[in-house]
Amino acid sequence: MALLELTDLHVHYGAIHALRGVSLKVEAGQIVTLIGANGAGKSTTLRAISGLRPATKGTIKFDGQDVTRLPPHTIVGLGMSHSPEGRGVFPDLTVEDNLDLGAFLRKDKAGIAADLEKCFGLFPRLKERRKQTAGTLSGGEQQMLAISRALMSRPKLLLLDEPSLGLAPTIVDRIFEIIRTVNQDGTTILLVEQNAARALDVSHHGYVLETGEIALEGEAKALLETDRVRAAYLGH
Repeated sequence: MALLELTDLHVHYGAIHALRGVSLKVEAGQIVTLIGANGAGKSTTLRAISGLRPATKGTIKFDGQDVTRLPPHTIVGLGMSHSPEGRGVFPDLTVEDNLDLGAFLRKDKAGIAADLEKCFGLFPRLKERRKQTAGTLSGGEQQMLAISRALMSRPKLLLLDEPSLGLAPTIVDRIFEIIRTVNQDGTTILLVEQNAARALDVSHHGYVLETGEIALEGEAKALLETDRVRAAYLGH
């Protein structure tokens, strides 16, 4: 059974039909990527999965449970977390306070402390800046914080929306290394990413979204080789 399964998902923003019957699966232990042009519906898909945008039709199943109509905090409690596009850190709170908020549903103090150290191990720069307010961090550091905050809920499934957007190439390299490490440590990941080549390179399976519909899907390495993906997203 897939960890996450979307069946015939439709989402509207007023009169705009943003998702038109999206069906996809994410198997436990995988990194699955969703690529597509701006406005294709990638972020909307993640927002629907995490309960931030109501579905108008279709079902979302997570870990065997129908979560289509559940509120976001309930979905987090079931083991899913969302690192949003634009990072969404709390600028007036310290790095440490932002990370503590990621664990707000947890009660296991020793486990929270261990996970905090794990995040600092992944991103040593956050440890150096643990008492600094998040608004004073660079874009790359804020992205590291957003990913770490999502990991602090110890999710089974991590939704990552545009983690490399607007970042310097060296930081992008580090972010993709971390995505691979987090997955190897046992977290399943659904990744939305403009950088199709990097996303497919790190992923097991991929879906191409075009104007709210799945246009193509397959093993990530195979998608990288298709003429359609190469022409549309890789500039070949």
